This record gives sequence, structure tokens and C-alpha cells, in this order.
Amino acid sequence: MPCRNEAAFVGRCLHSILAGDYPAGRMEVLVVDGMSGDGTRELIARYAERDGRVRWIDNPRRITPAALNRGIDAARGEVIVRVDARATLAPDYISRAVETLQASGAGNVGGAMQTVAQGTGIFAGPIVAAITHPFGVGNSHFRTGVTAPRWVDTVFGGCWRREVFDRIGRFNERLERGQDLEFNLRLRKAGGKILLAPELASCYHARATLGAFVRHNWTNGVWAVLPIAYSDVLPVRWRHLTPLALVVVIACSPWAAAGYAALNLAASVEAAWSRRRWTYLALMPVAFASLHLAYGAGSLWGVLRLAAIAVTRVTHATGPQT
Repeated sequence: MPCRNEAAFVGRCLHSILAGDYPAGRMEVLVVDGMSGDGTRELIARYAERDGRVRWIDNPRRITPAALNRGIDAARGEVIVRVDARATLAPDYISRAVETLQASGAGNVGGAMQTVAQGTGIFAGPIVAAITHPFGVGNSHFRTGVTAPRWVDTVFGGCWRREVFDRIGRFNERLERGQDLEFNLRLRKAGGKILLAPELASCYHARATLGAFVRHNWTNGVWAVLPIAYSDVLPVRWRHLTPLALVVVIACSPWAAAGYAALNLAASVEAAWSRRRWTYLALMPVAFASLHLAYGAGSLWGVLRLAAIAVTRVTHATGPQT
């Protein structure tokens, strides 16, 4: 479990893992902390004192891929399961994940997460609706949900045989975000398959305020593009570049802006109707736009940063002229 400043969530996440039905003597829980300063470390220490399965590992680099790699290097098990600190697992999550991994022949298995708001603000519900709606996240099946197992390009969390990391390497520590998608693309390129299994139930606590949501989407948008500079595979899918295209097209055409507004309104009406929440008629267009436009604007900034990186690399490659 990689974490940093997650005191509000790490306790219930650990509780859900330790209360599961997987045999206690065959499981260890490695919490890799990015030098938290909000009480997270004290919580981890208390759990480690009470339960010998919990081990605490420091992550001085404070980024997720470094945490994952430290955990993998320290792990003693034949199977690695990644858990997000903001998630809670069903009691049978790990046992079902291991069974599915062994039975399916997949290189990675994961479940469709149930998203709930971490707070009760006016936008808490609409934000959850936006990031679980096809108009909001496209074909991200682990967010929108599935009714039957299906092969996908990535999953939430993940469950792998340890030999996968010995064969294709660790997570790319040059990627502050998007390292899971990049790793899964390398896995698929090496012949592995990724299975989304709906019976693997977990709950994820999403940001509940509009400001936090916008900032998160901006950063995700930046890192939807930047990985191109730091990976040997194309570490993005078309759904990750769609918001960038949207922002560019809207900036160039008022007709595109009107078309997006119409689609947004139609999706907002459907979301409000399906949830029987009529206040969503006014709030959903803002939630959808905050997701798409902040993400797309972040990606545009990422493109500019990519250009700067390319110029720097060319300059260093050619060297000074004499």
C-alpha cells in the first residue's frame, strides 16, 4: 500500500485488509509511506504493533512508483496485490483475486471499484456521478463497472504473480502519475493479459470538493501526456487524450463549444434521472466540465512541457558549437 498524508483513510483501509478471509499466516501487509506529516505514520505504527502482518517501509522519494517498487523489493510472497490507501476491500477480495489470477492465466487481475464521496459537500454526489459515467470517463470499465469478466487495458489496484516483475521490470519511477497504465501496457506488450473481474469488490473514496477535484484533474491531465517522454511504450490510451482534443477544438470553434455544452447537458439530464437527484440538473454540467476541461487544460500544459523537454534533449545531444 503506497500512501502519503492519508491519515483519514489508511486506518479503515488496513482494517479492511486485516479483517479479510485470506489466511493470516500467508499474508503480509507492506505500507510504504512517503514521509507523511499528518499522523499517517503514527497510525501505521499502531497497526504494526498490534498485528505482526503489518510492516512499515519508508519512501523518501515520496512518489507512488518508488513506493510500489520498494514494496515489491521487500515483499516475500509469490503474489503481489496493490491496494490504494483511499480504498477499502471486501472481506473476500484478496482470496478471490488470488483464485482468479491462478484460474484465468491472466498476468494481472483487478475489480471494478465502487466510488463513494469522501465528504458531504454540494458537489460530492455529482463528482462521484461524473467519474462513474461513460460521458465522464469513456471506456474506463473499472470505473463504470461491468457485469461479467472481461479483458481490459488496465485495472484499479492489481494482483500479479511476483515473476511478472522479475520478467518485465518494476514500475517506472520517472512517472509521478500513470505508472500503473504504463506498466500494464508493458505487460500486454510482453504477452500478458489483464482481467477485470466484477466479483472483486472494493470501495474508493473520491474527492468531494470542486476545488480539489479540479486540481486533481489538472495534474492527471498533465501526466496523461508527460509519460510519453519517459517510457519506451506509448503509455496513454485515446480516452486519456480526448480531453486535450476537446480543449483545443473548443478554443478554435464556438460551434464545438456549443456541441460540447449540448452533450454535457444531455449526459447531465441522464445522470440526474438515473439517480433521481434533480439538483444534479444544475450541478452535473459543472462536474463534467470540471473533469474534462481541467484534465484537457492540464494535458495542454503537459504538451508544452514535452516540447521543452525535447528542446533540452536536442540541446544536450548537439552540445556547444565551436
